[in-house]
Amino acid sequence: MAHATIHPVWVRIIHWINAAAVIGMCLSGWQVYNASPIFRAIRFPSSITLGGWLGGALLWHFAVMWILIANFVAYLVLGTLTGRLRKKFFPIGIRAIASDLGAALRGKLSHADLSRYNAVQKFAYLVVIADIVLVVVSGLTLWKPVQLPILRTLMGGFDNARIVHFAAMSVLVGFFTIHVVMVALVPRSLLTMIRGR
Repeated sequence: MAHATIHPVWVRIIHWINAAAVIGMCLSGWQVYNASPIFRAIRFPSSITLGGWLGGALLWHFAVMWILIANFVAYLVLGTLTGRLRKKFFPIGIRAIASDLGAALRGKLSHADLSRYNAVQKFAYLVVIADIVLVVVSGLTLWKPVQLPILRTLMGGFDNARIVHFAAMSVLVGFFTIHVVMVALVPRSLLTMIRGR
């Protein structure tokens, strides 16, 4: 019996490019951060950074930035044109999120149908989509603060943009970590993202 496709080819390609881009952005970003830390107590070991020094890290960061942006735009455009974004993430409500979160915390949330997202998954994906927008906007502010004064003003200035960028990156890392843990708990979800069904 043939299995229905859960993730079309374009979703799987974008997913894996996004995963690699986020890892590259974080590793190079941590090296950039170490050159001028915002918080004295937070430093990243050189073993988990990319670039070797500030100049090298910036080159990596800017190169991967364009991949992340292009990939994200492709996801939004294809998701909108195919109706996948609407079908996968809506409707969503606070009661459903609270109910599914409670079930998840009790270990009672069903994962029998991998083709449908539960309310917690919908909420998490919507948050990460908004967070990527914030990462990009704050990053552009840091990259071109003089050329993009509107973004700089929206971010509350250059120094505040650094804090926003760091916080948005932290949310992305948190999502990525929880995502990997959930895949470890429900390994079938990894197979669907590789095979599509």
